[in-house]
Amino acid sequence: MISGKLKADLILLLAAAIWGFAFVAQRVGMDYVGPFTYNGVRFSLGVLVLLPLLYNRLHKGKQLVFCISPLDRRKILMGSLFTGLILFGGVALQQLGLQKTTAGKAGFLTELYVVFVPFIGLFFGQRSNWYIWAGVLLSMVGLYFLCITKGFSLGSGDSLVLMCSFVFTFHVLFIGWLSPRMDSILLAVIQFSITAVLNLFVAFSIETVSLAKVIEAWLPISYGGILSVGVAYTLQIIAQKTAHPAYVSIILGLEAVFAVIGGMMLLGETMSMRMLGGCLLMLGGTALVQVKGKSTDIYIKIKNE
Repeated sequence: MISGKLKADLILLLAAAIWGFAFVAQRVGMDYVGPFTYNGVRFSLGVLVLLPLLYNRLHKGKQLVFCISPLDRRKILMGSLFTGLILFGGVALQQLGLQKTTAGKAGFLTELYVVFVPFIGLFFGQRSNWYIWAGVLLSMVGLYFLCITKGFSLGSGDSLVLMCSFVFTFHVLFIGWLSPRMDSILLAVIQFSITAVLNLFVAFSIETVSLAKVIEAWLPISYGGILSVGVAYTLQIIAQKTAHPAYVSIILGLEAVFAVIGGMMLLGETMSMRMLGGCLLMLGGTALVQVKGKSTDIYIKIKNE
């Protein structure tokens, strides 16, 4: 008989695997459609997956915004809209970066927001400790071995994904403020809807949007939308009811490892020993921040991969 905690950990591991392999789907999808078209369609699918859950909560009469003041409600609504805008920026940078870097490198670079969050949090009055700074140092050394060339420069794709990680840092901080004040499914639906609409608007403005090409890309788009945005996020919500916050952070952080595995298995990507060493240092740095940094309370993740 599987215990409740072990079951929760296994569910989180499945979610991490789905998100890790999503980097592969994101790369393959752009063989057929542009980056904004891909994001627009997949986030639309993600919203469709979550809408029945939102309807179920409304049907049960659950409170969706946890405040009384009309002014607070307006602040929460505006905050939700702004967080959706930030999410759009982050996933756009990530998708553009994936055109010029590997799925494995993108997975690890995206996870750097874990060490950026406590650093930026200092400017919002959040306390830090030496474990966090040690984690940041390990991650930066790992970044050097993973991405920096002999000429001390980042590749263009790596730079875009690194910028995406920095944008996700502010996204996580805003989520940390919003999540105690409103229903998580409602917040996800608002964010994903805004992200879908903005991506489709840009796609129709600068890309050649073809229904035939979208249909050709149905598998990577379906994976990125239904599984990555919809199902995996739902699995996270289910598991977090019983899982310890520190375990949640560690297990979900394994998505970067699954991104490397997926890239090697499905795309034929390779990594040198230097790059693999960089990955291990970055993984160690993020794990140190998550476990010893005592900052897991702000890592309430609305996933984008």
